[in-house]
Amino acid sequence: MNATDIAGLQDLRVEIGGRALVDGVSLQLVPGKITALIGASGSGKTTTGLALLHEYPPGAVVTGEVNVPDTLIGYVPQHPATVLNPARPVASLLQDIARTQVRHLPRRARRSAVRHRVLRALDRAQLPDGETLLHRYPHQLSGGQQQRVVLAQALLTGATTLIADEPTTGQDALTKQQITGQLAALARQGLAILLLSHDLEVVHALADDVHVMRAGRIVESGPPKELRLSPRHPWTRELLAAAGSAEPPDGVPAHRDAVTTDAVTTDAATAGPGTRRRSPASPLTAQDPVLQVRALTARHGRTTVLHPTDLLLPPGCTAVVGRSGSGKTTLARCLAGLHRTYDGEVLLDGAALPRSLRDRTREQLAAVQYVFQDARSAFDEHRPVLDQVSRTAIRLRKVPPPEAPADAERILSSLGLAGDLVRRKPTELSGGELQRAALARALLARPRVLLCDEITSGLDTVARRNLRTLLADLLRTHPDLSLVLITHDRDTAALATRTAVLDNGRLVEQGPTDRLLADPRHPLTASLLRAAPDRGATPSAARPDASAGARGT
Repeated sequence: MNATDIAGLQDLRVEIGGRALVDGVSLQLVPGKITALIGASGSGKTTTGLALLHEYPPGAVVTGEVNVPDTLIGYVPQHPATVLNPARPVASLLQDIARTQVRHLPRRARRSAVRHRVLRALDRAQLPDGETLLHRYPHQLSGGQQQRVVLAQALLTGATTLIADEPTTGQDALTKQQITGQLAALARQGLAILLLSHDLEVVHALADDVHVMRAGRIVESGPPKELRLSPRHPWTRELLAAAGSAEPPDGVPAHRDAVTTDAVTTDAATAGPGTRRRSPASPLTAQDPVLQVRALTARHGRTTVLHPTDLLLPPGCTAVVGRSGSGKTTLARCLAGLHRTYDGEVLLDGAALPRSLRDRTREQLAAVQYVFQDARSAFDEHRPVLDQVSRTAIRLRKVPPPEAPADAERILSSLGLAGDLVRRKPTELSGGELQRAALARALLARPRVLLCDEITSGLDTVARRNLRTLLADLLRTHPDLSLVLITHDRDTAALATRTAVLDNGRLVEQGPTDRLLADPRHPLTASLLRAAPDRGATPSAARPDASAGARGT
């Protein structure tokens, strides 16, 4: 192995205005090995990864050595929407890359070769239904699907080094397991992989070496098993302790008193659209719903992505879980007025809401707030975070402009964002910090319904635990609030009073969360809430004919 084959950093320091984002970081990415960086949001993981692409924040002063091989480096960002052209469908985004690789073929053979390469890349990125997604635009995909499209782009380039920044963020447990298997398979094929992750389960399953970052420095390194069993640095111990805390925060069980009924299940394999098989008890809760969904059917173009769905959202917490692309985000966007191509009704306190947010009143806009999975795309990168958060109080609550910043600072501080941090621009905050800022902006509207789309997915284990505690406190102090958690995280789902499970756009099971966690009745529920990553699992294990299907297209 030549030294030129190994990507690496030596004593890297990146600073802006005298503040070090990365300080003295050294590491090597060996072909066939997976190196992981873990740490809190804002610890410098993404800045370290981007340094291998010679990408730095504006105005950064960089010292140290950056060595990269003379081959392509693939990058899968934490926020995939930022690198997908919103004006072009998925097919165009992938075909542009594939066309450069078939120029040696006869002209008449190129089109089929491009198609074969694109579909194979989508299949390797765990999008076996990729052909149905080719004509969709990025905004019509779930966050998990967007991430896998970007992974397919990286695989298409033939990169020998891959930087994967939170590749399992926003993925359900089954897809996470498949992506874990795929990354392991790529390493076995000789790729050098840098894994930036908050997901310690994935890191333990995948990594050959782990580096723990704290405030821009590597504070501890070693094999994952060694760090897990004998952590030496206090921050490593805190990260591992938070990851091992699966119990919901204190006080959450009190919300379960509102649930008085058994589950509702629908067998999607035997029941037609809208058909429901109920237990002897009604699924209604003891409280009147804040929001009610009646026979909601949503479409992307001519494709139905959400089949007739009935759902009651009472005060308290409801979790909506399902595989990536199952319709969870589409459901939430319909409730928020962001997706208007649907039939059925959405009622707030018994009154029908207009389908488009453009037709909703100021009070209706404030009543239903949405926190996006990709918080970065929800902020203007040119304006300070505090100014953007304050705007909610001005527009939706008519708070005088001079008073709004103080209101915003109070709620930002309660979420762990204070001082100079909130006066920075979004590009200077980590993904996890921006998610907390987005939550603060929604809470400033004092909503009746708060829709949270994977808001814990970009956070480290300590911040994730703290945010779950914050949400539990929010439920205690706002008993009339209906909190809807769209999540793949089992511990976050455990906050909920009730859980609804979506599969391929159909509601297949709903009921008390305690019961679904302990005794799920639908096979998908069991898989989603119990599956864990396994490096030994191959991507094709669940679909033995996947590669054959790709070859036959």
